[in-house]
Formats: sequence, structure tokens, C-alpha cells
Amino acid sequence: MGLIRRLRVTHRAMERAMLGVFLRDQIRNEKTRRRTRVTDISQRVAKLKWQCAWHIARRTDGRWGLKVLEWRPRTGKRSVGGQMTSGE
Repeated sequence: MGLIRRLRVTHRAMERAMLGVFLRDQIRNEKTRRRTRVTDISQRVAKLKWQCAWHIARRTDGRWGLKVLEWRPRTGKRSVGGQMTSGE
């Protein structure tokens, strides 16, 4: 969520720069968004993320993307202690 927040802040700053609006003008974000007609950056990122996932899921050529999506971690616990030494 921290990255999305930073993207939103930067996106709003760029919109204000396009319109020539300063923070001290105290114009709400909704009003600048209506004037620029640009979609919210978090919605755009989510849409692109799902599009990418859809393309990876459709692959059938054996690349690692689908293997990573289908990977399941091992169940159970690891043994206690350090690594086994090979000569002793």
C-alpha cells in the first residue's frame, strides 16, 4: 500500500502541474481529476496487473510464470539445529 500511496501522490502532483494549479490554491483532487479526465493510478495499476496475470495464465509453453503460479510450498516444519557437516 505504501507504493500505491506514493504513486497517487506523484500522479496528483503531475495533474496539478498539467493544469497549472498549486497546492496553496486548495482545489480538491476530485475537481482536478474531472478537469484532466485521467483515471486513478491505482485503478490503472490493478487493471494492468490482472491483464498480465491473465496472459501468464494462458501460456502453455512451459515458461516459469505458470510454474510459479501453481507452486505450493512444502508443508511441515524444518528440523532444529544447524546444517549437517559432511566430514564429521
